[in-house]
Amino acid sequence: MKRVVLFLSFCLLAGASFAQLKPKVNCGDLTVDVLNGTINGLKPNTGAAQFKSEVPCSTGSDDASGKCGTVVYYKDKGVAFFADRKYFEIRPGFKGKITMQVMGTARNALFKYFGRPKVKDVLWDAFETQYGTLVLHYTAPGAAGRVNLIQISTESTDVLSLCE
Repeated sequence: MKRVVLFLSFCLLAGASFAQLKPKVNCGDLTVDVLNGTINGLKPNTGAAQFKSEVPCSTGSDDASGKCGTVVYYKDKGVAFFADRKYFEIRPGFKGKITMQVMGTARNALFKYFGRPKVKDVLWDAFETQYGTLVLHYTAPGAAGRVNLIQISTESTDVLSLCE
């Protein structure tokens, strides 16, 4: 009986001796600046490695061999970074800070901020900006639609290639 108690005590102490205090990585909030085309101060033409090092806590990524090229996901925050295609995607349920409340805004309320779209479709508008292109997707066609997806790119509308 003494041997069993001694063995169990040894196992508990041995397990505790391997425990270490490790600081938790502070992920912080993602800040999207729609007017400057950045997330946490980084533009979409930043490389994937640099973006992942400066914006930690990604929830996954796809390498360049995927159909959309290199993609870094922040699924818990509602953000994806398409590095090879040079754009950010801010999805429904975005958790973070946004400098200009665009998500959920009515389609006809945005023209005063962005002007007329350079390219227009039934469910989306592409606006030319100082940094490239801002694409806003809507929940419904016409004025009744509200923004439910934001894509920010450093590419012009002429060469922009979004992943389907």
